[in-house]
Amino acid sequence: DACGLAAQTSGLLAKPRWALRCVQAYQRAAALEPDNPHWRWSLLGYYCLAPRLVGGGMERARAEADTLRRLDPAEGRIAHATLWLSAGQAAKAFAEFDAVLAENPDDFLALYHVGRCAAVSGQQVERGVAALRRCLQLEPPTGEGRPRLASVHHRLGELLARQGDAAAATRAQAEALRLQPDFRAAKVALRQ
Repeated sequence: DACGLAAQTSGLLAKPRWALRCVQAYQRAAALEPDNPHWRWSLLGYYCLAPRLVGGGMERARAEADTLRRLDPAEGRIAHATLWLSAGQAAKAFAEFDAVLAENPDDFLALYHVGRCAAVSGQQVERGVAALRRCLQLEPPTGEGRPRLASVHHRLGELLARQGDAAAATRAQAEALRLQPDFRAAKVALRQ
């Protein structure tokens, strides 16, 4: 991660060197622990953002999303939805969660990610608000990397702001900060 940060902040000539060190470290971590989803997410993010010149590319990102799907179907859905969103194909991102919600309408992760898709894409905002409000009535999943209630409030605040309800958006962001005082995105949203 430090090499990736250096690649983003260093001078033009040093960027490729740092980027290559970053991807090599991620690839080494994935080789040492091939079933660890954290390393797969790191690679997916790198491949998604980095230019092809330094090893990036959407086909590589899709391969990591497929690996995540093999490791954990829920992680794979989230990974593929993330890729669809980055490609500007929100309908396909939402579709990743439709089958899950048809089978279990109270699946917290699927509901949260429907809200996330709506917040990121600006599409299906009403559906996103309803999904996130339902999340607030459910018990959030435990485990590292799972969305917390602070994240639900933050995404809800983003959607309420899109709907023009500044007061409700402010309350949602304030609640996110109450639950997680170091939540940087909620702090930024409150300032805006």
